[in-house]
Amino acid sequence: QVQVVESGGGLVQAGGSLRLSCAASGVFFPINVMGWYRQAPGKQRELVASMTTGGSINYGDSVKGRFAISRDNAKNTAYLQMNSLTAEDTAVYYCRVSGNGAGVDYWGTGTLVTVSS
Repeated sequence: QVQVVESGGGLVQAGGSLRLSCAASGVFFPINVMGWYRQAPGKQRELVASMTTGGSINYGDSVKGRFAISRDNAKNTAYLQMNSLTAEDTAVYYCRVSGNGAGVDYWGTGTLVTVSS
């Protein structure tokens, strides 16, 4: 079955950096989009960054200029480089893997990023 597994979260001081990884396995469909979302307690889940197989990228407004998404399509892997972290970046970060059709949408269980101020 499809598995989406995030890794790389942890505790980091404000101003520091982290690099998250997302590995998708058991994929039986062409992946269109891999993306990163985050959710802090009491807040809605929001887009952090997404990238299509063709290379189109979208960033959430709050992370533009600080975060960078990349993909290794051959390995069905996505990365999120996070720089200049602030306490407001503290959240559980989720990886999303999507195909083109409705319902072809898989999520990981998240990795926690905690930024100390």
